[in-house]
Amino acid sequence: MAKAKTTSRAAYRCSECGWQTTKWVGRCGECQAWGTVSEAGAVAPPRVVAPGPVTSPARPIGEVDVRAAQTRPTGLEELDRVLGGGLVPGAVLLLAGEPGIGKSTLLLEVAALAAAETPVLYVTGEESAEQVRLRADRVGAVADGLYLAAETELAAVLGHIDAVEPKLLVVDSIQTIGTVEVEGAPGGVTQIREVTANLIRVAKERSITTVLVGHVTKDGAIAGPRLLEHLVDVVLYFEGDRHSRLRMIRAVKNRYGPTDELGCFDLSEVGIVGLADPSGLFLTRREEPVPGTCVTVTLEGRRPLVAEVQALVAKSFLPAPRRATSGLDSARVAMVLAVLARRCQVSMHDQDVYVSTVGGVRLTETSVDLAVALAVAGSTVEQALSGNLIALGEVGLAGEVRAVPGVQRRLAEASRLGFKAAVVPKGSLDLGERTPLRRAELQAVSYEGMKVMEVDNLQQALRVAFTAP
Repeated sequence: MAKAKTTSRAAYRCSECGWQTTKWVGRCGECQAWGTVSEAGAVAPPRVVAPGPVTSPARPIGEVDVRAAQTRPTGLEELDRVLGGGLVPGAVLLLAGEPGIGKSTLLLEVAALAAAETPVLYVTGEESAEQVRLRADRVGAVADGLYLAAETELAAVLGHIDAVEPKLLVVDSIQTIGTVEVEGAPGGVTQIREVTANLIRVAKERSITTVLVGHVTKDGAIAGPRLLEHLVDVVLYFEGDRHSRLRMIRAVKNRYGPTDELGCFDLSEVGIVGLADPSGLFLTRREEPVPGTCVTVTLEGRRPLVAEVQALVAKSFLPAPRRATSGLDSARVAMVLAVLARRCQVSMHDQDVYVSTVGGVRLTETSVDLAVALAVAGSTVEQALSGNLIALGEVGLAGEVRAVPGVQRRLAEASRLGFKAAVVPKGSLDLGERTPLRRAELQAVSYEGMKVMEVDNLQQALRVAFTAP
C-alpha cells in the first residue's frame, strides 16, 4: 500500500537571511552562504512583547549633544581622510585585507600614536605579546600607554577592558576570539555574531573606539556572516600588491564620513607612512620619450592619480600570439586591441602584446582605454608620444571616444605635475563636473597653460596625439 503524500511547512531555515525551505541544502538559495541552513522545525508565531522601561527618554533632535561624538585625529592624515576626520568615540570599525598586507602594522602605528594621550588596549589572538613587541620595536611603535594582551576568550578580553579602561581597543582578529557561552569553534557564524555583539555593546556603553581586524575569503569578501558588516559603523578594506610597497585603504561603509575617499600608504621595513602625493610612484621619469608609453589620470574615489601605461608589441613565433596584462582588465585590453585593428588598421594578428602599469597600481576605470590604445599603437609603429602628454577617455566598439566624469579634476592634477597637453573626449569640458564658473574661467583657474585637445574618435586621437609637441 503506497504511503500518503503529506505536505509540511518549511522545516529548514538559513541563519544568515532567514530563507526557508522544506528540505536541507548545503547552500542558501537567497544569500548563497554555505553551511548556514539548519533544521528549524515548525515556525512559531511572533511573541507579544509588553512595553518596558526605557534606557533614556526620547529628546528632540536639536537638544542632543554632539560634542561626545566629535572625531579625534589618529595622527595619520591619510587614514583620517578616509574616516572623515578621525576616530569617533564609541564607534566600531572593521578593517579587512589579505594576509600579510600590513593590517597589524597599520593598527599598531595607530595604537602607538593614540597611546600618547589615552590608554590603548591591543588584543592579539594570532600572536603572542612578545611577537607584537618585536614588531613594535622594528616600526617604532612603543608607547607607555599601549597595553598588549594575547587572548582568545571573550570573557578574558572583557576582563582586560575592565582593568585597563582604554579609549581605543584593537582586536586582531575577530575570527580568533570565541566564547564558551555558545556552541561552535572560533571563527564560525554563531561565534563571530556573539563576540561582535558583546564588543559593540561594551563600546557603545563606555564610548570606546573599537577596531576589529577581519579575515577575507579567497574571493576578497570579509569572512564570516554578512551581518558582521551591518553591525559595525565603518568597514574598511586594506588593499595592495604584496610585492609592492604601495598600500591603499578605502571605506565601503562609513556612518561618520564619505565612502569615496582613498588613503595611500608606503609600507617598508621601518613601518608605514602616509603618501599625500602618491602619483610619483606610478610614473617613470625619462630624459627621452620611449615608444609604447602613455600617461593617464584615474579617479580613485574623489582622488585623481596620475599613472603610466606601458605596452610592448613584438613579433610572435606562436600559432596564437600572446596577450598579457598586468594591472589592467585583460578583457578590456582585448577589446581595445580589437578596435585598433578594425577601426584604425593597426595590425597585430601576428604580434605578441604585453600591457602593464607602473608601480603595481591597478587601473579598473574605463577612462584608461585611450591611454592603452595610444601606448599599443606607439609600440606597434615605433613612435613615441610627447613626455608632456596625457590621455583619458573611454573607447567604444564603434571607435568613438566617450566622455568620462571628473575631467576638470584630472586635468588640474596633471597640470600640477607639469604636463602641458591632454587628449580628452569631445565635450568633456562642458559635460564634466557642473560648476557655476564659465569654461574659460575654469580653464584659467584649474589648468592654466595646458593645451587641451578634444577628439571624437580613436583615429582622430591617434593623429592628434602623435603630432602633439
